[in-house]
Amino acid sequence: MRNWGGVAAALLLAACSGSDGDQIQRDADGFPMPDRPAATIVSSRWSSEEARDRLNEAGEVMNRTGIQKGMTIADIGAGEGYYTIRLAQRVGADGRVLAEDIVPAVRDALAARVARERLDNVSVRLGDPDDPKLPPNSFDRVLMVHMYHEIEKPYRFLWNMRPSMRPDGEVVVVDADRPISQHGTPPSLLQCEFAAVGYRMLRIESMPSAGGYLAVFQPAGPRPDPEDIQPCSNPGSSPVPTPSA
Repeated sequence: MRNWGGVAAALLLAACSGSDGDQIQRDADGFPMPDRPAATIVSSRWSSEEARDRLNEAGEVMNRTGIQKGMTIADIGAGEGYYTIRLAQRVGADGRVLAEDIVPAVRDALAARVARERLDNVSVRLGDPDDPKLPPNSFDRVLMVHMYHEIEKPYRFLWNMRPSMRPDGEVVVVDADRPISQHGTPPSLLQCEFAAVGYRMLRIESMPSAGGYLAVFQPAGPRPDPEDIQPCSNPGSSPVPTPSA
């Protein structure tokens, strides 16, 4: 059986190794500028809801990540609400879902859908591109589905998101294993950017029903000061480990 922990460590080392002599560019608040582009937001819909339900995409993601009744979930980059609606059904009346998007028109359309479907356990919020504006110590799970590659300032975004997690909370990322420019995120780059802001990767696994892979992270240790965050290099696409039977 292959040692996937060793594979993940090798991928992380490749992503985080850069030229020691390079001058790190930082913004006015000390956050490093990423050594990679951000994909443009081309649509609030990744695929049709009917096609995704045929593959049981949302159900499989929720099952694999232990989402259950009574939990509080954040759906970041919620778009038209495919996950929001199904999360609301899963967590039930005693749970809560906060759906966030950065496009006002998309946020408004989702808010109208939530009201139309009378989802009393859902709230909808407008976030910023580099700050999801989540309340602190609130979430059991934070979902980021097919949107991480659109984040222009990942270190600042992840740093702002960290206080929102409950002590045992987890961040769930679903994305495609391809370059950022092709609307995906290489797994090694994803792991490195999360690690740079103090998250540890719990696991990563192939997720064909969602068009790529699923990665789960958890905050570990103190949140670093912005000027102590070391940026990652962009290594290109890397294979996603698939555990053997």
